[in-house]
Amino acid sequence: MATENEAVDLLYMLPEECISSVMSFTSPPDACRSSSVSTIFRSVAESDAVWGSFLPPQYQSIISRSADSSSLCFSSKKELYLRLCDHPLLIDDGRKSFWLEKRSGKICYMLSPKDLAIAWMDTPKYWTWTSLPEARFPEVAELIHVCWLEIRGKINTCMLSPATLYTACLVFKIATGSFGFEYQPIEVAVGVAGSEGHKRSVYLDAERQRRPHHRIVPRRRRVRLFNHSRIMYQAPRPREEDACGECPKKRGDGWLEIELGEFFNGGEDDREVEMSVLEVNGNWKGGLIVQGIEIRPKE
Repeated sequence: MATENEAVDLLYMLPEECISSVMSFTSPPDACRSSSVSTIFRSVAESDAVWGSFLPPQYQSIISRSADSSSLCFSSKKELYLRLCDHPLLIDDGRKSFWLEKRSGKICYMLSPKDLAIAWMDTPKYWTWTSLPEARFPEVAELIHVCWLEIRGKINTCMLSPATLYTACLVFKIATGSFGFEYQPIEVAVGVAGSEGHKRSVYLDAERQRRPHHRIVPRRRRVRLFNHSRIMYQAPRPREEDACGECPKKRGDGWLEIELGEFFNGGEDDREVEMSVLEVNGNWKGGLIVQGIEIRPKE
């Protein structure tokens, strides 16, 4: 049996093509670490053959859907890989954002509000388009006020990496003066088109967890109807200790996100996955700024 040193010597005797073939079955972090082994490994780890294997097969067709594809300059496949990881690319007339997860090279997307179906979006007194310097898209959707909140998105699994567990998240902000989200749960769901999908309740109020826990009793309100008075009760707000919905998390880019659900893309067939955000109980709400729905591999 060969000693450890003899095994290393034999490894160094392999042609670069063999080392490159083996390294292409590893991961980008492994390729970067192997650069410190030897000059031969460093040469292989920097090669287009290795980093080309980390890029998704359809990367060229995806890049061609960007208006900035002609200005996307790179000197190597590694440089292109890192560029697509660190700088999301707007595609499909700016309606989607595409990038790669750095550790795995898996495909990620964010669907802009223009690529989503938002109820009442075309009615200016309910929704408006606005531009924010920190937003990924030229315009994002800002909710003025509605009593019927409905946001839906969809994506084909052929656009994503196979054999991957994905999560879908709503990416948003809450504007100053927002209302209606403090105590009202939102129903979210993710599932294959034509099915109900997995539903659950979440909250969009980022400050919810910081509020003191106490019971709030119903308020009485006097309403005059045809010269007769009648006492009506408003619906009581739920106790904080009875809350059972997830609250949003702050992202590194300053936006908030709430997970809508997850799905596994086996890659065997093309399916359409639908995502939804609903609150249709007649409660008025406003001040929600929607950047989009992000679809990325689940950690």
